[in-house]
Amino acid sequence: MTGPAFDNSYARLPDGFFARVDPDQAPEPALIKLNTALAEKIGLDADWLSSEEGLAMLSGAAVAEGSEPLAMAYAGHQFGGWSPQLGDGRAHLLGEIVAPDGTRLDIQLKGSGATPFSRNGDGKAALGPVLREYIVSEFMAAVGVPTTRALAAVATGERVQRETGLPGAVLTRIAQSHVRVGTFQYFFAREQTENIQTLADYVIDRHYPAAKEAENPVLAMLEMVTERQAELIAKWMCLGFIHGVMNTDNMQVAGETIDYGPCAFMDSFHPNTVFSSIDRNGRYAWVNQPNIGVWNLSRLAEALLPVLHPDQDTAIKLAEGAVGPFSDKFNTALNNGFAAKLGIPVDPAFMQEMFKLMADQGCDFTLFFTALTRIAKGGPEDAFTALFVDPMEAQLWLGKWRKLHDPVLLPAMEAANPVFIPRNHRVEEAIQSALAGNFTPFQTLVSVVTNPYEPQPDHAEYESAPTPDQIVQQTFCGT
Repeated sequence: MTGPAFDNSYARLPDGFFARVDPDQAPEPALIKLNTALAEKIGLDADWLSSEEGLAMLSGAAVAEGSEPLAMAYAGHQFGGWSPQLGDGRAHLLGEIVAPDGTRLDIQLKGSGATPFSRNGDGKAALGPVLREYIVSEFMAAVGVPTTRALAAVATGERVQRETGLPGAVLTRIAQSHVRVGTFQYFFAREQTENIQTLADYVIDRHYPAAKEAENPVLAMLEMVTERQAELIAKWMCLGFIHGVMNTDNMQVAGETIDYGPCAFMDSFHPNTVFSSIDRNGRYAWVNQPNIGVWNLSRLAEALLPVLHPDQDTAIKLAEGAVGPFSDKFNTALNNGFAAKLGIPVDPAFMQEMFKLMADQGCDFTLFFTALTRIAKGGPEDAFTALFVDPMEAQLWLGKWRKLHDPVLLPAMEAANPVFIPRNHRVEEAIQSALAGNFTPFQTLVSVVTNPYEPQPDHAEYESAPTPDQIVQQTFCGT
């Protein structure tokens, strides 16, 4: 058995990029779940990770050989308000590995103790948010959405004080990197142009090597980040996913979904759906996510101005030209995504008509598309029409849809419509059971949603929408 072969490129950057700090030692670490499939995929020894030595690393109890723990510095706009210093206040980047496919990956502990960036927080994570991120991030990976991954969830054996005392836990997160829009903002706010250039060079080398060939590599990087974010947010929209806390420090420049705090999935379709308890003005509602995406990218462009061009007016024009195409790229990805979900050629007008119908009728977002997929496969219509307040509206719409549906598109339709998603009430049930010491619902839910397209007769109830008394009205960051 062997531990990770660390090679820590971020730790070789200048000291101002991070603070070197070891994780807290968990008093009684216990493995809740190890993602053995992910471990094998990225070249880690699952047997070692399950060992006493591995558990010590995953819980923060010991620093593994080759690890150089650090907390990353970054700033950010949180709900539109500027915070000049945030940083990893409860996370430790243990280091990096290079996977068998050549991808460089971060291994980070989340909930592993206080750092110089903790801002009076305890640096710990409660069990609930750790389980939520494990469930949802692994579902996102299963349906092909770029995302950070959950390698392990570990109970620490301590109580963390929030509104009440809660069991503590640590999540081991795998990411292409943890460089955020807010990382660039941190140096821009301090007028540290040299560090902005160093960070841009690092991101280009690690994530966008093709940009090196461009006349202006930083501009090319900004264009590529913009494209990735447009495609990513379109994928969220196609799943009814609401991130809930799209602050600039929660937008990762490699284009992965990161920081699953108060995230949720729509049940009944309403474009203005918000779940996060701290999003009181609906800034991060489902329908607003693309607008926030371009706003965040504009903040990235702003932070890159000093290294885009020596002349500020020219730099601004270049930045605007790089971020400007976001809307077109997003709309193209969204139209293609929903065309696949409907099994039809791209038809934006029909898609908008569908959104209005779904909202007027209160249709369940996920069941609408899974029931439609079954109709496309020759199944009955009753499950689909049952989603409507007025069944006649369903029949009228189905008549229009049949004229557009192309059976050749059925495989793409099936691939675009997972049967099982991490329903908010199921996630909450799993968390509440775990808090009471029963992890079986958590284990079952992970198994179900990481096989989201497969028929699972023994778990058919996980497909169902919540009953009125099961509906989750709000989600919480849990920090």
